[in-house]
Amino acid sequence: MIATGSVPIELPFAKFDGKTIVSSTEALCFTEAPKKLLVIGAGAIGLELGSVWNRLGSEVTMLEFLPRIAIGFDLELSNLLQRLLTAQGITFHLETKVSAVKIGNGRVIATATKGGDELKFEADKVLVSVGRRPFSEGLCAEKLGVEFDERKRIKVDKHFRTNIEGIYAIGDVIAGPMLAHKAEDEGIACVEIIAGKSGHVNYDAIAGIIYTNPELAGVGLTEDQAKEKGMDVRIGKFPFRANGRAVANEDVDGMAKFVADAKTDRILGAHILQHLASELIAEAVSVIEFGGSSEDLGRTCHSHPTLSEAVKEAALNVEKRALHIINR
Repeated sequence: MIATGSVPIELPFAKFDGKTIVSSTEALCFTEAPKKLLVIGAGAIGLELGSVWNRLGSEVTMLEFLPRIAIGFDLELSNLLQRLLTAQGITFHLETKVSAVKIGNGRVIATATKGGDELKFEADKVLVSVGRRPFSEGLCAEKLGVEFDERKRIKVDKHFRTNIEGIYAIGDVIAGPMLAHKAEDEGIACVEIIAGKSGHVNYDAIAGIIYTNPELAGVGLTEDQAKEKGMDVRIGKFPFRANGRAVANEDVDGMAKFVADAKTDRILGAHILQHLASELIAEAVSVIEFGGSSEDLGRTCHSHPTLSEAVKEAALNVEKRALHIINR
């Protein structure tokens, strides 16, 4: 079973040197906070590490080629996360294309274009965080005839079998989100299949999480993704500033949001922005796994006072039945 994971993607004009131009691996090991940190890429890893070093005292600037941060996550909550991180001191430049990174006297100057204008950014260190690629080289798999796709991912069937009998693959080296918990479930399912059991992974019930502060978590379809599929949906939202535990904790930023099928009420997606979103999303994942509805979750008793009550209220609000509302 091939489970070799993934490695950071390099930019051709910004090769990793491990000291000044770094990947996420080196950015976890700085011995002191850089005075100025430039982050290329505002996806999950860039946001996480940029947020960490910002809290530890670095002046963080993030450059993103796309017009938004956190692609793949709910747009409304991603925009809210950006506003909150901006308030914490992080500077964002969206729709900004980096074209060159030069090192001189131990410092870095990055050249970028934005709306036809050329911009220069100077920093002590640059974190290149533009994605990851499968670590599929040097395995001798090609010599055995194992098939790869155009992105160097190993091709497998629904049972994780490659085209070569007896060789399986899971995790970041095959298609799908590059998430540790996705790989873990695939590994378990693969071994069960090899043992003659019915291993299975429900890819609709795998949450993605950005570990910033607050955290952003999502599972299933976003509102925009559902609409792009032509689906008729209803949306339920609830702000944490109307949740008693969040108010008591003085941690009221964020909201919970559900996307439900308008006809069946089945939950298609759930999205949470909150300090403990990575924990709170698990309830929604469980309901989606069992094909449950927003009413199923909304009618489930939640302990008081807890943050999870906001998740319940968001589910209730799919039918505009939240118990607590605020007028400000």
